[in-house]
Amino acid sequence: MTEYAHTEHQNRTDYEQFTVGAPIADAKAPAGPIAERWDRRRFEARLVNPANRRARTVIVVGTGLAGGAAGATLAEQGYRVLQFCFQDSPRRAHSIAAQGGINAAKNYRNDGDSIRRLFYDTVKGGDFRARESNVHRLAQVSVEIIDQCVAQGVPFAREYGGLLDTRSFGGVQVSRTFYARGQTGQQLLLGAYQALSRQIAAGQVEMHPRTEMLDLIVIDGRARGILARDLVTGELRTYLADAVVLATGGYGNVFHLSTNAKNSNATAIWRAHRRGALFANPCFTQIHPTCIPRSGEHQSKLTLMSESLRNDGRIWVPSRAGDTRAPELIPPEERDYYLERLYPAFGNLVPRDIASRAAKNVCDEGRGVGPGGQGVYLDFADAIERLGRAAVAARYGNLFEMYQRITAEDPYRVPMRIYPAIHYTMGGLWVDYDLQTTVPGLFAIGEANFSDHGANRLGASALMQGLADGYFVLPATLADYLAGAPADPVPADHPQLAAVTAQTGDRLKRLLAVGGDRSPESFHRELGSLLWDECGMARTAAGLRRALAGIPRLRAEFWRRLRVPGTGAELNQTLEKANRLVDYFELAELMCLDALHRTESCGGHFRTESRTESGEAARKDEEFGYVAAWEYTGAAPVLHREELTFTEVHPTQRSYS
Repeated sequence: MTEYAHTEHQNRTDYEQFTVGAPIADAKAPAGPIAERWDRRRFEARLVNPANRRARTVIVVGTGLAGGAAGATLAEQGYRVLQFCFQDSPRRAHSIAAQGGINAAKNYRNDGDSIRRLFYDTVKGGDFRARESNVHRLAQVSVEIIDQCVAQGVPFAREYGGLLDTRSFGGVQVSRTFYARGQTGQQLLLGAYQALSRQIAAGQVEMHPRTEMLDLIVIDGRARGILARDLVTGELRTYLADAVVLATGGYGNVFHLSTNAKNSNATAIWRAHRRGALFANPCFTQIHPTCIPRSGEHQSKLTLMSESLRNDGRIWVPSRAGDTRAPELIPPEERDYYLERLYPAFGNLVPRDIASRAAKNVCDEGRGVGPGGQGVYLDFADAIERLGRAAVAARYGNLFEMYQRITAEDPYRVPMRIYPAIHYTMGGLWVDYDLQTTVPGLFAIGEANFSDHGANRLGASALMQGLADGYFVLPATLADYLAGAPADPVPADHPQLAAVTAQTGDRLKRLLAVGGDRSPESFHRELGSLLWDECGMARTAAGLRRALAGIPRLRAEFWRRLRVPGTGAELNQTLEKANRLVDYFELAELMCLDALHRTESCGGHFRTESRTESGEAARKDEEFGYVAAWEYTGAAPVLHREELTFTEVHPTQRSYS
């Protein structure tokens, strides 16, 4: 397997482990006043008339909020859609696991919210590493998303006057998060699914469940299709179209233990990267502060507890290190409500990166609770006393029930225990303002692209971005591409189809033929542990170099000792995992290299060597005020920088105190 040059020459300096290529720019972003840019782009975009849409085919990979919304909308417009998911049903996409809510600048609470404020909070929350144009568009479209979902029948919570209810999330001082108890993602996905089902029944969408994309087909420089494997029969088959849309989510499972569903993976975007799509900011991963702590080596994933719990739950640890008393035996004066103490203006609702680092710091001081001291308390005693148990249950009942089923502890009686865990990835395929990658005809939406969130995603913004991309942005920008792309069918005997099929088939055969003594899961666990230790919550140059030296050794052992029972001509989940792990090894290297080259602390990327006197993240805007877009070469990758400019919100040191 390919190894980057830096694994062979450990004495090189950081900046000699890759080459720097030509800068990259977003040529599709319109100029003019920021509040008018999206409207201007939509007006300037070329259109495809209804009769011509019937002759165009679009592939959509993924059926979560972004993919489901895109497939339904494109089919409603008249395009023929081929849609794929590796689940047995589109409604089992991982978006269903989102709990807390979706942001929108409706200002129903009349508490000072606006599109401008949502834009400002998102740029600041992303630690000034996102494009202003993209973020303003996201804020602008947010108000349309809520109307769309209400029209679909999504059962948002309502307040006494009948208006939709909202609550607060981290990093903001207004109440703009719309929710459906702790099941917001599920209800939003069902809304998109019913719209998608309508188009399946109408024959506009051809749905392929239990099918996984394994490679991208690029012909004459344009994305023209995918190679996919039927997960039940093992058959490899090519599918062709006029454009390809990847809505396959993030790559958090590279860490093994994360809040993602176990099948969520990075193969689609990584294979597209190998075919020419630049990969942006891979080291920008988000650690969520409100997860159930790991309970042992047996675990294969972690469970998220919604950030909405921080509206009423208070986070604390014992004031004294080594205090192992039960929480009810520790009096209030011997408790440290550390977020309220450190960040009085925002308290327990600071952004996720801030809350996660603070939790790690108190645990590193020996004040953590639970097994191994890797936890902090999320306590609802005050809320229950103030509001009553019934009111708390009405807001969070299903979340409390889920916690009790997993931990066998009653959170109405004892505090929850939480600890940070890998959750979301802000990095992904580089896209322009139109959501198109550097491969013409290939679009990436939702978490699959490097997103609108910079170095840290504010809570309740993932659902917002997925639906904005799928319902509103992609349908306008994809039409502009198709209007200028020739409607030339790809011959069934085109040599590129056979070549891609042969390459993937050979890789699967090689995995089956190793015949070793270790499972893919064992390698994944070891890789994830290495990444968490060296490229997780805190990163150092020495630790990242250890990871960059360790990953090639682990990969070499993988190809010597891997054992995959069964064949490729059947349902074989071990083969699926092994194939994804091939991509994880390469992705993990790029993540560590990206983290090593970025010698600043920014958002969820915390370099121990770069901090303020008070221990907070210290950005280096003059050196790193850019998007790092990496080109795959098969050897040392090439870095292309997209310089970020700020005319509306000027970068400052983030403060939530």
